[in-house]
Amino acid sequence: MKIEINAVLRESKGTGASRRLRHEGKVPGVLYGGKDDAKSIELNAKDLFMQFKHEAFHASILTLNLDGKKESVLLRDYQMHPVRNNIQHIDLQRIDENKKLSVKIPFHFLNENVAPGVKLEGGVVSHIMVDVDISCLPKDLPTYIEVDMIALSIGDSIRLSDIKVPEGVELTTLSEDNDPTVTSISQPKVVVDETPVAAEGEGGAAEGEEGAAEGEEGAAEGEGGAAEGGDDKAADDGGDKAADDGGDKKD
Repeated sequence: MKIEINAVLRESKGTGASRRLRHEGKVPGVLYGGKDDAKSIELNAKDLFMQFKHEAFHASILTLNLDGKKESVLLRDYQMHPVRNNIQHIDLQRIDENKKLSVKIPFHFLNENVAPGVKLEGGVVSHIMVDVDISCLPKDLPTYIEVDMIALSIGDSIRLSDIKVPEGVELTTLSEDNDPTVTSISQPKVVVDETPVAAEGEGGAAEGEEGAAEGEEGAAEGEGGAAEGGDDKAADDGGDKAADDGGDKKD
């Protein structure tokens, strides 16, 4: 995918001038590198953002049309507004076709949904790396690097040394001492929450103990009532007998 952007030389410089440009719907930028001097440029904000949304804009050789003169450039840096999400500033670097570039390239993960570890075993995919630093000549620069996950089962992973790169491309991150994991498939975690069950069991035991305590209390009250009733009856019987004895003696 070839991308061409238009720009004109920017005469005004400074923070105030850049702010005015943004209010006018333009993006300030700088062009540097190669044998020519650095130049201040300005681009149409809307046209630039339409190209900026493409992944290829960030990792491929761009054609810059500067006041009618075309040259090959590479996006090197940009600044975004934290709220409005529009481009505030852009840096472009001239390309020397005979010199290697150092660029960060995104990974494209293939077949992750049909990998045995996902489709048959219900595993979870983890992408530890989503891009990688490479070095190559401009003519060999890829837009992305593919990572095929078709053969991965649970517990399997792909390391950087397993990645196949196009001819002429060097993975600068890879070394004998550094071979990081790019992606893997792992067993899903199962979380068992036993707290509610334990709480219900404890609540039932507590209720049982309360019921037993209330039963004991009722029994004690019953015994107390029986004792009181027995004492009253004994007193009544004693009183009646004494009265009868007194009567007999009087007679």
